[in-house]
Amino acid sequence: GRARTFGGRAHAAGAPADFAVLWVHGFGSHRGGEKAAAMRAECEHRGWAFAAFDFRAHGASPGRVLDLTASGLQADLDVIAAFLAGEGHPRLGLVGSSMGGFAASWYATAHPDTVVGCVLLAPAFGFIPRRWDRLTTAEREDWKQTGRLRVKNQWIDTEIGYALAEERDRFRPEDLAAAWKTPALIFHGAADDTVPYAGTLDFFRDVAFPAVEVRLYKDGDHRLTAYKDEIAAEAGRFFARLLSPVPGASS
Repeated sequence: GRARTFGGRAHAAGAPADFAVLWVHGFGSHRGGEKAAAMRAECEHRGWAFAAFDFRAHGASPGRVLDLTASGLQADLDVIAAFLAGEGHPRLGLVGSSMGGFAASWYATAHPDTVVGCVLLAPAFGFIPRRWDRLTTAEREDWKQTGRLRVKNQWIDTEIGYALAEERDRFRPEDLAAAWKTPALIFHGAADDTVPYAGTLDFFRDVAFPAVEVRLYKDGDHRLTAYKDEIAAEAGRFFARLLSPVPGASS
């Protein structure tokens, strides 16, 4: 079983009991980071259910990073969403960071009836193509032959499998933008050298759906932990607006 944590069980007056915020962590991360904790506190304050989990091969969940695929991330989200629906929370607000932003985005596109909105932190929209495009033909061939590609930055040093590359045409950022129909609030740092904010601006430019907002921090790095409380508060306001009944509408 995959690890899960919950909070915000006591619903505030008027808080929708069928709604939960789901934290979707990044590559090489886990469910218990600082940003997740800030989001949990915001949900407790608002009386919303909050859930966080570890993707396969991350945190307390079993598996090898080498077996990680984008479709596997979607399958993990399916499991968690089904669990939450069984707990009485069929409607979700997704908060995804980096790879989690990539995974949450594709999940929202496939499940417009259950995902109320998305808050994305430094989303890695180009999670697969960006890595592929940087490689030479020889490096791509080597990845295919060995089945392994080393991924190293200041936080992780690991290997990813070729199955990830084989899915690159199924998870293209331009296709995501074309299909997008979910209210979204995106945060990105201009000083992010792990997932450059140009990808967020490309997505913003290509999306036709109007309810998409982008906020850029000039000095923000990839982790955005300096802004975690501000981001959590803004995410709370964003979901609250989406959950509140439209004035004048018949309920």
